[in-house]
Amino acid sequence: MKLHYYEETDSLYIDLSHRVSVDSREVVPGVILDFDEEGHLVGIDIDNASKVLDLTKLETESVPISGR
Repeated sequence: MKLHYYEETDSLYIDLSHRVSVDSREVVPGVILDFDEEGHLVGIDIDNASKVLDLTKLETESVPISGR
């Protein structure tokens, strides 16, 4: 998973997969979900991110990281 913040558009993209997005759906104003060809969620785009999120801190909790 990767987080990409784009200052010029004030958007945060959460890249959940290496798969290519072929469909996007806005689920609430400013939040767009991207799906691959099989309908799996591959990314989340959040517009006006600095206004709706606290971008000063990033935390993870109970992330199952293995040595694969």
